[in-house]
Amino acid sequence: MADDTKKTLQTQLWNIANTLRGKMGADEFRDYILGFIFYKYLSERMHLFADEILKHDGIVFAEIDESSKQGKEMLAAIQEESVGRLGYFLKPSELFHKVAEKGARKEDNFILEDLTAILKHIEASTMGHASEDDFEGLFEDLDLGSSKLGKTESQKNELIAKVLSHLDKIDFRLADTEADVLGDAYEYLIGQFASGAGKKAGEFYTPQEVSIILAKIVTTGKKKLKSVYDPTCGSGSLLLRVAKEVEDVGHFYGQEMNPTTYNLARMNMILHGVHYQRFDLKNEDTLEHPAPEHADLRFEAIVANPPFSANWSASAIHESDDRFSAYGKLAPKTKADFAFVQHMVHHLDRGATMACVLPHGVLFRGAAEGHIRRYLIEDCNYLDAVIGLPANIFYGTGIPTCILVLKKQRENPDDILFIDASQGFEKVGNQNYLRPDDIERIVSTYRKRESIEKFSKVAERSEVEGNDYNLNIPRYVDTFDQEESVDLSDIATKLTALEKEMPETNSVIAGFCKELGIKAPF
Repeated sequence: MADDTKKTLQTQLWNIANTLRGKMGADEFRDYILGFIFYKYLSERMHLFADEILKHDGIVFAEIDESSKQGKEMLAAIQEESVGRLGYFLKPSELFHKVAEKGARKEDNFILEDLTAILKHIEASTMGHASEDDFEGLFEDLDLGSSKLGKTESQKNELIAKVLSHLDKIDFRLADTEADVLGDAYEYLIGQFASGAGKKAGEFYTPQEVSIILAKIVTTGKKKLKSVYDPTCGSGSLLLRVAKEVEDVGHFYGQEMNPTTYNLARMNMILHGVHYQRFDLKNEDTLEHPAPEHADLRFEAIVANPPFSANWSASAIHESDDRFSAYGKLAPKTKADFAFVQHMVHHLDRGATMACVLPHGVLFRGAAEGHIRRYLIEDCNYLDAVIGLPANIFYGTGIPTCILVLKKQRENPDDILFIDASQGFEKVGNQNYLRPDDIERIVSTYRKRESIEKFSKVAERSEVEGNDYNLNIPRYVDTFDQEESVDLSDIATKLTALEKEMPETNSVIAGFCKELGIKAPF
């Protein structure tokens, strides 16, 4: 029943999103629809919270008279409670339903100014409080004055009112604390937008199947995590996926360079019921300007899908940076992949696990990357596993990728596990997808740490050393299928038999051609 409800909500929200599809690009209408869903969520949370406070007095929050002395006193008390507990505050007149209701009128239905003021007030209500950083600028991408919504103010208002009216009819089921129906629907929408965004999708979304693998790996053998970190957190989906694999995550940390995506990540956290005091996301370039608040922190689990072979400064100033100094080399300017690995290793706690997605080139490229790779294996002995994934499973790029798993305290210090999962996928349209069985096989093989013919191998470190620390998976996992041998004598016998049959066959064909009055083809 829960699955049916989830699918129904997903379909409803996607249909509403398509109301905006013809007006703007996928990434733009994504920002509007997800922003409005978030506003409705905050509104309903506020409504439920306030009604719970007021129920002993027999008062309904939405019916409080905001202009009366008693009403003002009541709202002041509720605001103090709400900002402390929820992190923000909304007045009864600012609730989503009230705005949608006004927009649906035939007259006096202009809501753009009201809506703009309300969204600003949500942020303003947090100022000076612990939640200020988590709400600041959250709605800055919702430009209600954009010409893409319509040429005239009336057209813009009509479109926004239509979207809000549709959303207002949907039950988000927030009172059902056992189900994260809305959270799952939100994730579904983000995935749908990613599938239509092409190359830009890599900026904010990791395919769910890959997220599941990373999450299951870093939570292996654990029921609870003190902390989880993603230095390129995008929409936050990967962090939230880790939480689904354990009973509890104490704190979520992340950094994201793109301001719009950073806003999306904070919304995603709050919408999934993660209290503002339990997540700490920063908007800045992880490699060039790592969050100072995170500098001394070490995390129990680290997951990441960094931008593949991105550019970075590789400035000499980084040579004295604690994250990179021990290696003696910096990652190349045009390939920051190992810079991200070094950053993550620096923040990895003892007894912790990190799993990150990288392009295949990190396994075998030489020069500085080869030097860093050797240091991680020979000097540190941090590399625990290498997992090769199929090509074309990420939106916007068809390149094959891999997962590197690293630990600072390895249970198996004398070997490295190699898994070749490149052939386990289903092709749907132009995209390849990992099936549940493919995911289970990868995770199970990692956890059991076993060698399986043509799929995985537990390689001694000495073998990796013998290969000069080249991690190219075919060097360790032999997937070569020998072709069946051909019996030339048998083939010759069959050809001789065919030669004998040909005159009779040609005679039959000549007879048919004569009956049809056409020339025989020989």
